[in-house]
Amino acid sequence: MKHVTIYSDGACSGNPGPGGWGTILVYQGREKELSGAEPQTTNNRMELLAAITGLEQLREPCVVTLVSDSRYLCESISQGWVFAWEKNGWRKADKKPALNVDLWERMLAQLRRHQVTLQWIKGHNGHPYNERCDRLAVQACQSIKI
Repeated sequence: MKHVTIYSDGACSGNPGPGGWGTILVYQGREKELSGAEPQTTNNRMELLAAITGLEQLREPCVVTLVSDSRYLCESISQGWVFAWEKNGWRKADKKPALNVDLWERMLAQLRRHQVTLQWIKGHNGHPYNERCDRLAVQACQSIKI
């Protein structure tokens, strides 16, 4: 299977507010940058959408290293919370409804399709790909701000 590294980041101006996301796919030295924006969203939604969009770009099952500065994204998966939410009818341990179910369902489909390893990195800490993803996300967000 092909090994792809996906870097992703989200941004929001206000939370909720206008938001943007950026992702970079790296395969055999080649890079593909993607970004997008929504007029009314949250930072967590943009973090999820960046990662999901990167995974959905892959035309076949791959081994993926997914690099993100989002603890929400990384810990929800690595701690198994999202799988428990799904099993419990999208309810969290405190019985409150899970948020962003539409995006988590898309993410779970990708996690079941690919062999994904998550790597959390500290944001705004000089990591070149994380900084590029942040710029993509902020530029996308700014493109729709009034």
